[in-house]
Amino acid sequence: MELTVRYFAGARAAAGRSEETASAGRSLDELLDDLAARHGERLAVVLKAASFLVDGVACHDRRAPLPAGVTVDVLPPFAGG
Repeated sequence: MELTVRYFAGARAAAGRSEETASAGRSLDELLDDLAARHGERLAVVLKAASFLVDGVACHDRRAPLPAGVTVDVLPPFAGG
């Protein structure tokens, strides 16, 4: 049971990739802990400031289990105006 994580902008640079798979069934907070452990402090810092979409919808309950097959988008803060 897997899900897809897609990284954008600074998150992609910090993770060193644009996409990867991870185990489903865990909460977003648990997933983020795993991703930070995999990729190090640089990504951990980005994840603290990022927002997240689960299948295109903003994730407001970071403790709800993420089902298999979903896509989690990691969106760091964007500059601009």
